Amino acid sequence: MNEYLLSFLRKFQPPRIEIKAVLGVLIGIFFFILLFSSAFTVNPEEIGVILRFGKYTRAANPGMNFKLPFGIETVTKVPVERQLKWEFGFRSEEPGNNDGRFKNSSRPYQKESLMLTGDLNAAEVEWIVQNRIADPYKFLFKVRDTRLTFRDMNEALMRDVVGDRSVNEVLTVGRVEIANTVSEKLQELCNQYETGIKVDQVVLQDVNPPDTVKPAFNEVNEAQQEREKMINQARSEYNQVIPKSRGTAARTIEEAKGYAIERVNQARGEANKFNAIFKEYSKAPDVTRQRIYLETMSEILPKVGRKLITDEKTAGILPLFQLSKEEGSKEENKEESKEEKKN
Repeated sequence: MNEYLLSFLRKFQPPRIEIKAVLGVLIGIFFFILLFSSAFTVNPEEIGVILRFGKYTRAANPGMNFKLPFGIETVTKVPVERQLKWEFGFRSEEPGNNDGRFKNSSRPYQKESLMLTGDLNAAEVEWIVQNRIADPYKFLFKVRDTRLTFRDMNEALMRDVVGDRSVNEVLTVGRVEIANTVSEKLQELCNQYETGIKVDQVVLQDVNPPDTVKPAFNEVNEAQQEREKMINQARSEYNQVIPKSRGTAARTIEEAKGYAIERVNQARGEANKFNAIFKEYSKAPDVTRQRIYLETMSEILPKVGRKLITDEKTAGILPLFQLSKEEGSKEENKEESKEEKKN
């Protein structure tokens, strides 16, 4: 019975495993793990920062690289060529659709966006900061929690710049100037703190009054627009009336100056004429007196009409006067008859 049992057990005994084969498999697994934990790849837009027992050792360029295995050296990949975007006052939610596009939506973060302007008005400011990591070593080791520090710097600077300006500047004409000022100050502060960050652009995304004061703000805007409208209308009336009045006044002044010059020149001419006549009169008074008399009479007599010139010593001319009277009466009768025919 025992012999039968022993023969049965010998049939099902597993074959012997060679020690060399086992060692070969173990060595292969060890080298595979060693190679897997030593090699790593850095993408083209990244820089690999290698730490040995937590201390900075070197930087790895894009491509295949090697490090000491088993946690002796660790790698932190920093995207130095990628442009990073930071959102303040809102967060974009971009769920993917079936067609591969993105649907952009945002929800407000009033703790970041609600600010006080220089004229003691409230405004909700939403902005975006785009930056790159210029120095991976400074970004990782010079500042504790660089990302949180960078957010705090952005919020502090934006509040400082907005607090120096009126609400109208923040909402309308001063947005570009505010963004440029924040960008310059933010870069100076990043350099001062040695964050290793290069600021590319600051963009004011949306600036609005708080929802609680929007109705009052709209009323103020409408009043300001009405004021501007009335001012423009008044300026239009002013431009129509005042230049015309100025032109009329200038024309009247010029006419008065011309009339004055004319009168002065005429008076001077008459004075010169009188002086010339008086000079000639002084040379020959009788002749000059006679000439003046004749010239004056030649100007006056044509204006008198019918005239009879007689000598006071002449006699016997009454019939002539009567004839002239009759002739005159006949002419008057003719004129009266003509007028009666017309009537």
